[in-house]
Amino acid sequence: MKKFIINLILIITFIVIYILHSNLFINFKIAGVMPNIFVIYILFIGLYANKIMGPIYGVICGLLLDSFIGSRLGVSAIMLGMIGIIGVIFDKNFSKENRITIIIMVVMCTIIFETGVYLIQFFIDKSTLEMLTFIEILLIESLYNAIITVILYPIIRIFGNNIETEYKGNKILTRYF
Repeated sequence: MKKFIINLILIITFIVIYILHSNLFINFKIAGVMPNIFVIYILFIGLYANKIMGPIYGVICGLLLDSFIGSRLGVSAIMLGMIGIIGVIFDKNFSKENRITIIIMVVMCTIIFETGVYLIQFFIDKSTLEMLTFIEILLIESLYNAIITVILYPIIRIFGNNIETEYKGNKILTRYF
């Protein structure tokens, strides 16, 4: 029953993030760039839930995003699924207790996501590479996501620890021994 409630909260969170992304953050662009909270959301699921939830939520959320606002069906699904897998890898190798570590993870995942989307779109559309514009967008979006992560970190940590307790149990020591 508690896992059902957690999944329901995660679905509601996706809907709230989508509404914020499509209605609120459109007014808070920096140099035409909006934050990508979906990367933070999927990384969060990959870090705190079990090893299959991150990639599954990533693919499902990516497909929904591609069908609602994307130009190509499957591009965001592939990359958000990859972010879910990266979250699982980060969970095994890094501590989630340090805010700086989480910020670095978010920046790395933002760079991976945007680079992957850009390269997939480049190969599909066979357009020219505009590296300076891409790097500028990448830096602004990474900074934007890092700032949002700093603001949301207390909520992420509290809710994440509850998810981790439910899905993984208290297996902190067994992971290291």
